[in-house]
Amino acid sequence: KNKRVAKPEAYRDVSDQELLDRFGADRDPAWLSILFPRYTVLLYGVCMKYLRDSDEARDAVQQVFLKAFLELEKYPVTYFRSWIYQIARNYCLMELRKKNPNLQRSEVEIADESGELRTEREEKEMQLQQLEVALTHLQDDQRQCLIWFYLEKLSYQQVAERGGYSLMQVKSHIQNGKRNLRLLLEKKQMP
Repeated sequence: KNKRVAKPEAYRDVSDQELLDRFGADRDPAWLSILFPRYTVLLYGVCMKYLRDSDEARDAVQQVFLKAFLELEKYPVTYFRSWIYQIARNYCLMELRKKNPNLQRSEVEIADESGELRTEREEKEMQLQQLEVALTHLQDDQRQCLIWFYLEKLSYQQVAERGGYSLMQVKSHIQNGKRNLRLLLEKKQMP
């Protein structure tokens, strides 16, 4: 029962999801000690964008990992990268509001990779533009099904009828389109 997890290097090729599954199965924090370091640089960058102070950003990363550990003990997470990114973002916004309680969410300024300051609203607009560009790189069937399903709020059946697809094809196009879109957007965010 008291098994020791091998050295982290032995798990270099193990996916994030598999590490999360192993943690969920035996609650051994060693699995998270392999997973968390993979995201230290990403989270530090996120925290620097918001807090613009290296010491505060380092402290924030530690707090984000602590919160993530506590949350992972309560419930399973499927998309770890986006989930922990959201925790970091929310933590930073909370810290900024502590410093300035009158600060509105849309007034929070963050620095992008070039150091240019933008408000949250401008950041959201930029993300929407990236989404639009990424959509153009999807296969036609995937793009069309995603637009009809998510933007026009059509049901699977309505998408199938409009596009001349079977229900299985619609589900496949939507699932593959979402995955490919996520991959395209993640690739765009990588330094």
